[in-house]
Amino acid sequence: MEPTVLGGRLASAAIGPLVRKLLAADGPGAGLVDRPVRLSALVSFRGEKRTLGEKDVQRLAERIVTGAVESPGEAPFPADERDAVADVLAKRLLALGDLEMDDVQAVQLGHLELARQLRYKSGFLNHHGLSADARHFLDSATEWSCLQILEFFTRRSSFVARTLVEQSRAQAELIAKVDELIVRLPRPDARDTAFERRYLPYVAEHHNHITIYGIDLRESPDRWPLEVAYLSLEATAVEDAPPDPVPGERPVTGTGRLRAEEALLADSRVLLRGDAGSGKTTLVQWLAVTAAREGGRVPYVLPLRTLIRTGALPAPAGFLTAVSCPLTPPEGWAERVLAAGRGLILVDGLDEIPAADRHRTRDWLRSLLTAHPGNHWLLTSRPTAVRPDWLAQEGFRELTLAPMRRSEVATFVHRWHEAAQAPEFEAPLLDSLRTKRDLARLTTNPLMCGLICALHRERRGYLPTGRKELYDAALTMLLARRDRERGMGVDLGEEVQLELLQRLAYALVLSGRTEMSTDGAEVIVGRCLPVVASAGSDASAVLRELLLRSGLLRQPAAGVVDFVHRTFQDCLGARYAVEEGHLDVLLKNADDTQWEDVVRMAVAHARSHERAWLLKQLLKRRTPRLTLLALACLEHVAALDAGVRAEVEARAAALIPPRTKDDARALAEAGPLVLELLPGPEGLTDAEALGVTITASLLGEAEPEGALGVLRRFRGHTDFDVREQLVAAWGKFDAEVYASEVLNHVDQTRLRLICESPEQRAALTVMRAWRWLAFVGAHRVEDIWAALPWPEAVTSIALKDNPVLTDLGALLPFRELQQLWVDDCPAPAGLDRLSVLPLTLLGWSGGGDLTGLRSLRKLTTLSVSQRLPGTDLAQALPVEAPLSFLFLGRFSTDTTGFRGLRNWPGLHTLSLGPLTTEPTAADWREVAELPGLAHLYVNGSIVREFPHSLDLMPVLPGIAMLRVPMMLGTEDLSTLASRLPGLRSVILGSRNGHSLTASRYKELFPNARLTVEEN
Repeated sequence: MEPTVLGGRLASAAIGPLVRKLLAADGPGAGLVDRPVRLSALVSFRGEKRTLGEKDVQRLAERIVTGAVESPGEAPFPADERDAVADVLAKRLLALGDLEMDDVQAVQLGHLELARQLRYKSGFLNHHGLSADARHFLDSATEWSCLQILEFFTRRSSFVARTLVEQSRAQAELIAKVDELIVRLPRPDARDTAFERRYLPYVAEHHNHITIYGIDLRESPDRWPLEVAYLSLEATAVEDAPPDPVPGERPVTGTGRLRAEEALLADSRVLLRGDAGSGKTTLVQWLAVTAAREGGRVPYVLPLRTLIRTGALPAPAGFLTAVSCPLTPPEGWAERVLAAGRGLILVDGLDEIPAADRHRTRDWLRSLLTAHPGNHWLLTSRPTAVRPDWLAQEGFRELTLAPMRRSEVATFVHRWHEAAQAPEFEAPLLDSLRTKRDLARLTTNPLMCGLICALHRERRGYLPTGRKELYDAALTMLLARRDRERGMGVDLGEEVQLELLQRLAYALVLSGRTEMSTDGAEVIVGRCLPVVASAGSDASAVLRELLLRSGLLRQPAAGVVDFVHRTFQDCLGARYAVEEGHLDVLLKNADDTQWEDVVRMAVAHARSHERAWLLKQLLKRRTPRLTLLALACLEHVAALDAGVRAEVEARAAALIPPRTKDDARALAEAGPLVLELLPGPEGLTDAEALGVTITASLLGEAEPEGALGVLRRFRGHTDFDVREQLVAAWGKFDAEVYASEVLNHVDQTRLRLICESPEQRAALTVMRAWRWLAFVGAHRVEDIWAALPWPEAVTSIALKDNPVLTDLGALLPFRELQQLWVDDCPAPAGLDRLSVLPLTLLGWSGGGDLTGLRSLRKLTTLSVSQRLPGTDLAQALPVEAPLSFLFLGRFSTDTTGFRGLRNWPGLHTLSLGPLTTEPTAADWREVAELPGLAHLYVNGSIVREFPHSLDLMPVLPGIAMLRVPMMLGTEDLSTLASRLPGLRSVILGSRNGHSLTASRYKELFPNARLTVEEN
């Protein structure tokens, strides 16, 4: 609450009389003694003749607090703190009697010091844990009470008689202090305030855009609104943890990351390093705009490349003039801002000034830091511009902008297309970035992401026919145009830089490495200098210039250099190999996956006859992988002999799309290259669509981004097998990402979602409702329930291999549960507790307590593969349940046999086996007593292991359908054929690795439709 408002509440007409009750009446002659009377004798709650007790003081404090709280307007503190505030105020008022001073001394102290003395005597500690608003109210109430007390003292006859002269002076002081209390906050200079009201909006507007230099496409503007396009990146320190590894890139060293814009919250002085295009300048703009809008600090954006042109670096008074700000501040304004510690000084581009000027820049910074402590400072630079700890003595923490994560790339692409008002191009580009690995390796900073977005939109949703065009545009932008358009000089021309860089790249390609020593790089540069005389003769200086300005070469650690992207290394290495005629070297290494992109880019750079020769040689090897590599090379080729192109496409057509599951598995062995070539879903049969999704699923662990891009295209497919494959692939990907990108869009009809990991279980919180769920492994039912925002939607749950499942009563919150499967869970119990659920299906095998099974009276389907309790099925199964389907599996009938089976006359389907006890003649008679039985399933193991039992089977004329699964092809089904004369359908299923000959069994069942299912 504002001080003036609070003062108004406390200075109401009631507070004076209330406070004066604390003080004894002015007795006659009291002022005629030689010495003034102590305060302890003046308060009405001390001494033998007191008229006010401590409880009365408590009530008095409560009246003061109530009067302030219940007056109109905003409450000064939370309502639940009223009693605690009154208690503390009472203690402070009671402390008045403990002060060792007289009334004259109290007046001389003034009301503020008197209030402080009361706070001290009553104890400063915040025993009640009061909020900041409550403490602020208490201080003000104490001060205003003291003001009333002093006023009472000045009106006593004895006081007037002794201090008549001093009274007027004290009264003037009290009036001044009252005014100061009401207007508590000092007002800044009015001219400064007026100027800042103009300056801060100017900064916010001036820097509220992102500029992408080097892009000259017709329909791609180079300026975007900052608040729309800004992407919050992350920074790492030397001691911090590495980011997510980028596919094909060397991991970054370190131990943690923080949001880059939060860097100045933890440290007031930061030196931020980042490669070309990593977002340093954009971060500076964001910090400036944010500070200007929030008004907490006054931002100064100081690009060093601009300041250095004016000669001497500016003092604070010249900050705005140096950056051509059109506003003129009041004299001394910048000094006053920095003296108050309100400044945010953003010094951008240490790398963009000559090396000779960096020492005086540091001296300039040091002098500013010394003269104006308490402000916040950010200095940006490319990684190799200055040595480590360059400003460590001045207290600067060094951070490095981290490469963009995949999620950040997706966010950037979304915001870019939102800013460009081109949403129709967003999804196709994301798919391309996921499936095309070299593109994915390029998009690790905002600069390259912006370039790719612009090219994609320029070409109406398609990336260049050959990626060579993309790389050429990127190389031109990074090597020359970007610095030139930013107004910086370029010492090495584009062609000179290309010549040097491609030799370094080819050396790395030949060695099979991605980095080399600085000494080795200097040797290579030195050998090249006679060819490019304009570069000078000092190899060390030229290499430093490449590291600093090229944007392609970097120094990740002392004594080591590498390329910022493996893609640029491969592209430049391939270019040099073609120029030098090293096609045989390329062909020799084509089988090596590390050379895959080099070969593809070499085909793009080669002349027409060289392309044809390379592609023919790849086809000549007659391996699926090299055939697919040749097909991938066609994307980069603008001109090629028509016959060679036709041969490549014909050979690849036999492999893509895969038409069977075996074809899909064989295709996946060719590696992640396949992902870029997989078609669909348009134009594919259901079998081909299944083959494509199987191939992508198998490559999910090796190349998750690319595989996800393929599977995402099939999420709307209607075929059950394709949809089932999409669900089954969940475990190969990031659980939440796959759920969001694929599973939330799949038609769930007849599908069960299987959760195997805690990450998958957690991802359920962001998914749309699934009716059928399965959980494999040690999932507590309470954790499952907590992860589901839609438990009422779940109608089927399967629990498998769960050692922590003990009490099935934990399933009761799933009030709509109709189906439950419990497999290989050693200790579940409490089946009887589930009788209140609408359970109609129960599957049980491999452990747990079945004694409560008889309580489930709503079951229509029951499957048991575990020894049942008792000696009769009626002792174990729910007799009242309207069972229509019953499966009796391994161990289930070891003690019961089929005895009591007749208790379920509504059984329509009986499925047997594999059994571990041979059925007897009595058992088969129980089966014969089932009037509605029409379907009989007999596991192939029963036919093989218990042939005598089948001889005991009576004739069952009502059986219309027979299913015999898990056959080896050697079984004799003649007995079954003779006992089941009414068959109309026979389904025979083979065990894995075995095949069945339909003709062998056809003559046994002349009146039935025979179906053979191969597994």
